[in-house]
Amino acid sequence: MHPPSRPEAAFAVELDAVRPDLSAPYAAALPGARAAVLSRLWRALAHEPLPWVARRERGREGLTLWLADGRRLHGPRADPYATTAYAAEVGLDGRPCDDPAGLITALGVPHGSAFAAELANSVASLALSRAGQPATDRAPVTGWEWEQRVVDGHPYHPNCRARPGFSVAEQLAYGPEHRPVVELGSAAVDDCLITGEWPAWLRDGGRVLIPVHPWQAEHVLDTPSHKGPTAHPLMSLRTLALPEGPHIKTALSTRLTSSVRDISVYSITMSATVSAFMETVAAHTDGLLDVTRTLGAVSAGSPDLAAVVREAPERYARTGERVVPVAALATTDLPRSPGWLADFARLALAAGLRLLDLGVALEAHGQNLLVVLSATGAPVRLVYRDLADIRVSPARLARHGIAVPELAGRMVTDDETALRRKLFGSLIGGALGATAGSSAALREALSTAVRDLPRTPDLAALLEEPLPTKALTLMRLSPGTPGDIWARLPNPVMEPDVSSRSF
Repeated sequence: MHPPSRPEAAFAVELDAVRPDLSAPYAAALPGARAAVLSRLWRALAHEPLPWVARRERGREGLTLWLADGRRLHGPRADPYATTAYAAEVGLDGRPCDDPAGLITALGVPHGSAFAAELANSVASLALSRAGQPATDRAPVTGWEWEQRVVDGHPYHPNCRARPGFSVAEQLAYGPEHRPVVELGSAAVDDCLITGEWPAWLRDGGRVLIPVHPWQAEHVLDTPSHKGPTAHPLMSLRTLALPEGPHIKTALSTRLTSSVRDISVYSITMSATVSAFMETVAAHTDGLLDVTRTLGAVSAGSPDLAAVVREAPERYARTGERVVPVAALATTDLPRSPGWLADFARLALAAGLRLLDLGVALEAHGQNLLVVLSATGAPVRLVYRDLADIRVSPARLARHGIAVPELAGRMVTDDETALRRKLFGSLIGGALGATAGSSAALREALSTAVRDLPRTPDLAALLEEPLPTKALTLMRLSPGTPGDIWARLPNPVMEPDVSSRSF
């Protein structure tokens, strides 16, 4: 019998009060949620450069981790690209454990207590997300309906559904997978930074109206918030789609998955320049990729009170086409030819490598990257959104005669490793890996897709080196280390004995 964690029990008590009809489905969903989070955690333990893992041994009966203190952790083989829950239980010195938070607590690693609390929250939130799904469902029609099909969150992060600071009632009211309609607040300000064209409908005379997420209004802001527009929450939770209108990215100063979701003043300052620049660069992809434009951005001098208005991706669909976030591809049965995954991989790699060669590395994970599907379900183009985390190489741009924008800060780098990590880690280790769902399926798709691609130095690096990916668990266990920490995954298109040398 699994003893319920504190968040699991607390969620059950809250559900009994606010949605008693979900109490039984929630309890039934808990074992599967634990297995899903434990599988993500086991993937991290198997592949990330954790300092307290001394060595790893793969055998016929699974994978054994020898810890620096002499203990032994055993579990199944960890496919780095699997998206199913394959680790319902692991053993620590022969003692079985099916609870990810309990495992981290038992390991006693530095900074493990805070991470264990997040894992417990992730399990409870994931069970809640699964419990609230309808038994039957019609096919999505609008873009926001596709977004709300993504129930399990990040396919590889153990904190896939961690929402500390959100009550059960707030998750039900604001979580996209629960399919609510959210009434945004509106803060009127006199003095603010504006870039781009702030819409007239978000002005009140001489004052600027900043859309405010209701959670932010209640828990963070001192500024009075008045009634704003209603909208549908998207995958990131803080970004919402207006009915028949643009998307609004709001500040949300809490930790979701890994990051605190405010909007930096730096990103507001750069938003118009980056948007115009990316519109120019995307024109060099010969129609492979469009970028949603930032229409306007505003900050009242604080990351806690800011907003961005940008185009909806659907505007790039032609008659009969659908625009689907890559993260949603696995959530419904779409018509697919036998070679569909290879066709999609070829399209995504062609666009991503072309932009990388020009001097732009996209953060092309399943949330930022969308695919345009024809009426028959064939992938025909891509749409990219949210430009805050791209990387721009002035040297590469100059080689192609493209004007270098007036950018500064972390976005600008000529470091080849940093540029390739940004694209490969998000596109292969994220979007394509999660769509394939296993190393075998990803290997088959990539092996076919790369045959038709130009042989550039970037493609050579992709084919000949282990695949970089963010070490998401190590990053959560390293609060004093700024920036990203990277792991090296077995490359699905390399020979296994070469690809896994860093294992």
